[in-house]
Amino acid sequence: MLSIIVCHDQNLVIGKDNKMPWHLPADLKRVKELTTGNTIVMGKNTFLSLGKPLPNRKNVVLTRDVNFSAEGIEVIHSLDAIDQLEGHVFIFGGQNLYEQMIDQVDDMYVTVIESKHQGDAFFPAYSFEEFEVKSVEEGKLDDRNLVPHKFMYLVRRK
Repeated sequence: MLSIIVCHDQNLVIGKDNKMPWHLPADLKRVKELTTGNTIVMGKNTFLSLGKPLPNRKNVVLTRDVNFSAEGIEVIHSLDAIDQLEGHVFIFGGQNLYEQMIDQVDDMYVTVIESKHQGDAFFPAYSFEEFEVKSVEEGKLDDRNLVPHKFMYLVRRK
C-alpha cells in the first residue's frame, strides 16, 4: 500500500522556510497514529527540518546526495527504490516528492488547514475526479489546536 500523508492550507501551502507555517498538535497526533509501525519516505530537506528520525517507524530518505547519511534512517537514491519497500509506505514530503508520487499513490490522508498562509512549498493540485472522499472529520479546536482544520481520507478512483 502506497499512501500520501500531508497537511496543506486552502492554497495548497505545505511549508515556508523549510517549516510548517502553523502549529497543529492534532495533526501531529494523527500522523503518529497513522504512520507508527509503518514506513515514511521523505526528501532530504524534510528530514533535515525534522532534525531526527521519527520513532517507531522506518524512516527512509530519498536524495541524490550519495554521501548523505544519518543515524536511524535508510537512504535511497531513486523513486524505483520506493517500490521495493515492504508494508504500508507513506510519502511524507516535501513538495518535490509529492509532485513525483501523487499519480502513483493508492490513497491520501490529508489535513486541510481552513485558512490561507504564506509559503514557498506547495502540494500539487488534485481533483475529486481522481480521488474519492471516503471520510471527512472536522478538527476540534481547543487551547492547543487554534487553527481550523479538517481531516480527509481520499482513495484513488479506479
